[in-house]
Amino acid sequence: MPRTARELLDDTTGKLAPDPHANRLLPLIARGAAQRSTLTALGLEQHHVIAADLRAFRHLAERSAAEPECAAFFTLLAEGESLARERLGAYAAACGSDEARTAAYEPLADCQAYPAYVVWLALNGSPADVVLALSANFSAWGGYCAAIAQALRHHYGFTDEACGFFDLFAEPAPELEQKAQAAVQAGLDAGRVDEDAVYRYGRLLQSYESTFWHALWELDQRTG
Repeated sequence: MPRTARELLDDTTGKLAPDPHANRLLPLIARGAAQRSTLTALGLEQHHVIAADLRAFRHLAERSAAEPECAAFFTLLAEGESLARERLGAYAAACGSDEARTAAYEPLADCQAYPAYVVWLALNGSPADVVLALSANFSAWGGYCAAIAQALRHHYGFTDEACGFFDLFAEPAPELEQKAQAAVQAGLDAGRVDEDAVYRYGRLLQSYESTFWHALWELDQRTG
């Protein structure tokens, strides 16, 4: 009996769950031991990630014109990135960043591998497969953001406004989940889902995300 979209999403998320010890920076932030300069770098790197992801999701929505369920998913993602960009400003200000510092910042190559791969997926991936791979990755990202938001409040004295960027991704996103399920179901019904490709895309996304956090952890060790 064919699997439903919900079953495939759950199975994909489970198989692509990252090693709980892979993110070495998260425990430092969670106990308030990360350098404030590292928190600043996190925001500056996210400035570049958001810019790339926003364009990638808009392109995916345009590419998915013949697959309206996928287009709706990517359009909602792009709207979320626009909101994230707005909220990132308060976090950056709390870290002491201004427009001049943001403009002068040179991003780390290892931190920008993830958005570069998202752009690759936007150009090359089958839309339904990309929906699956991204949905699996978002599960881990949301957990990271929840932990960071809590630590910023409890250990670093950040306000609710300054934590708004991380709160955004930590909150449940039922509408996004519904659109993901609809997109995957439409892909399954049309025979457009390649599970081998999905796992490959998802595995690489998880690897590049781990690289992002490890690069910031290394930065923290050098400046500590």
